[in-house]
Amino acid sequence: MINQLSWKVGGQQGEGIESTGEIFSIALNRLGYYLYGYRHFSSRIKGGHTNNKIRVSTTQVRSISDDLDILVAFDQETIDFNFHELRDGGVVLADAKFGPTIPENTNVHLYSVPFTQIATELGTSLMKNMVAIGATSSLLDLDLNVYLNVVEEIFGRKGQQVVEKNMEAIKAGAEFLENQLSEDVKMKLEKADGKQRMFMIGNDAIALGALAGGARFMPAYPITPASEIMEYLISKLPEFGGTVIQTEDEIAACTMAIGSNYAGVRAFTASAGPGLSLMMESIGLSGITETPLVIIDTQRGGPSTGLPTKQEQSDLMAMIYGTHGEIPKIVMAPSTVQEAFYDIIEAFNLAEEYQCPVIFLTDLQLSLGKQTVEPLDYSQIEIRRGNLLLDDELPELENKEYFKRYEVTESGVSPRVVPGVKNGIHHVTGVEHNEQGKPSEVASNRKDQMEKRLRKIKNIQFKTPVYKNVKHEEADLLVVGFNSTRGAIEEAMTRLENDGIKVNHAQVRLIHPFPTDDILPLVQSAKKVLVVENNATGQLANIMKMNVGHADKITNFLKYDGNPFLPHEVHTKCKELFEYGNI
Repeated sequence: MINQLSWKVGGQQGEGIESTGEIFSIALNRLGYYLYGYRHFSSRIKGGHTNNKIRVSTTQVRSISDDLDILVAFDQETIDFNFHELRDGGVVLADAKFGPTIPENTNVHLYSVPFTQIATELGTSLMKNMVAIGATSSLLDLDLNVYLNVVEEIFGRKGQQVVEKNMEAIKAGAEFLENQLSEDVKMKLEKADGKQRMFMIGNDAIALGALAGGARFMPAYPITPASEIMEYLISKLPEFGGTVIQTEDEIAACTMAIGSNYAGVRAFTASAGPGLSLMMESIGLSGITETPLVIIDTQRGGPSTGLPTKQEQSDLMAMIYGTHGEIPKIVMAPSTVQEAFYDIIEAFNLAEEYQCPVIFLTDLQLSLGKQTVEPLDYSQIEIRRGNLLLDDELPELENKEYFKRYEVTESGVSPRVVPGVKNGIHHVTGVEHNEQGKPSEVASNRKDQMEKRLRKIKNIQFKTPVYKNVKHEEADLLVVGFNSTRGAIEEAMTRLENDGIKVNHAQVRLIHPFPTDDILPLVQSAKKVLVVENNATGQLANIMKMNVGHADKITNFLKYDGNPFLPHEVHTKCKELFEYGNI
């Protein structure tokens, strides 16, 4: 019996690889297992190698596994590309159609299964993925009935005959492999707890959170890896009186979101690095007009088109400093799918409370990686609209003066109204302005307005700016990360503790303004600090040095080849710090 399993299916893009992983993982999720899934795919619609790696466990997992137990291959390229991940005693289930081979003198079992032939005999070769699921189930000794409801949900609209044929394909695959397997090769999973949990990608959690947080308008232009947010809300927002508009470009998307927020409707847009570059001038407009704005940046490999379907975390500096001039700005970075749901709601609250743009950073692994999520607690949802005044709260205007929309206040936050509110008339412009919004180039006014705007986020209130796993008052090592690196770091921590190394962990969830008060004590109490990030220049480490100092303690661990961190990589790097006498 095993309590954890790593399974991967691979083949050519467009031949059902994603749906194979989806059906397999949904079925296991409903049995109560925890799962983590990550897709490797090409930046084209069809063709090119793709794979879907699913980790199954009886306990929570938040990262890709180091190795692989089972590889399901629909072509030889899948074996050649992924074989190195297989552990001793691992299994390859390959389509007999292409005459699969594996390297000699390896302790890996190859089973050549006629996926395509069996599927064709049942009616169509398209069902070869279902045959593969059946073969996998035989290897895991799973009850095939677990797939029935999943197959009915996915194929039910095509008719009962299609459902029955797909179930036949699963059974046929299981029967074929059962006749070849020896008991010592089987990998039987320990029984899960049977609890019902959600299984979702980060983008779906963000979209659901935006909906729950009161967003009713999303203008956006499709781009990987952000498009699923838009796709989810296209069907959901109209049910709540909202809408999604596909704009002609990202500039239009950003300015439409600003206009909607100015009118009082919570709106946002989502994109990736190239789209955010186009939005920079508009983000500045949000800043100087003090109009709430939420923008989601799903980071991917750059620069330019770069690696559009691969992992990277290289937008930090651009999101903080990309706009020309100086404006107040908040940059958030959730580290799990569950946090993404709650944090996007908070992003809307902060945007309205501080009347400024909020950049919501994710990365491709967090946006498209699929995780088990505990049931969401909707009672935690809180809608805060800040200093938004209604009709009965505005005094009469005297001498035909305008409302002081940009009044200089001690907090930096001015009173805000939406168009049409009695006694709320004011001027709005992208040039510098006075308290009533009228253009002004007076030096003293410019100084007052600049200081007012920048003052507002100096004391920002964010409930959990840093996720902390602090076990030691004085640590040998502090490991710091952001976004999706959390899972790999957490697993590495467990191994380091077993090695006798005292290690603390901090995952930064508020990138700007930087949570110095939370991070500094952890840095001071550690002998060494390792910052783990998917970029080539150590952007988070540099931001830390700017805000907390102690540059002599901080070491970078960088990965920028398009792949996420694996737990053993983080563990190995931490061990190296000790082996070379650095700690």
